Amino acid sequence: MIKEFKEFIAQGSVLDAAVGFVIGLTFKAIVDSVVNGILMPVIGYVTAGIDFLSLKIVLRKATDTVEEVAISYGQVIQALVTFILVAFFLFLVVRVVNKARRKKETEEAVEETTESEVESEVVLLKEIRDILSKKE
Repeated sequence: MIKEFKEFIAQGSVLDAAVGFVIGLTFKAIVDSVVNGILMPVIGYVTAGIDFLSLKIVLRKATDTVEEVAISYGQVIQALVTFILVAFFLFLVVRVVNKARRKKETEEAVEETTESEVESEVVLLKEIRDILSKKE
């Protein structure tokens, strides 16, 4: 069982997934810092100085013995902005990858067509050679 587990872990797909996960977490940290440090202050400035992180609905005010109970909908707005940015970035990446794939497929199709044309020309030339050699 341990041997099978080692083989499973050593497979390329598991390692690729682990690398992708780590890169994804790093990318999320970058996007969060861009959203929190750049975009949300700009959006707050445009919307008359609203600080989205402080937006909340207080259900119970804090007292000496009880903490405040509140629904922080500003964090949800900020998470939505982050999601939209990540989704847009991934859209751009997928778009570029699809464009590159289409270009490669087109090049391969042209190459296959050229190879088949060369092969048909070679066959035709061989037939002409055979016909000419029979006449001699």
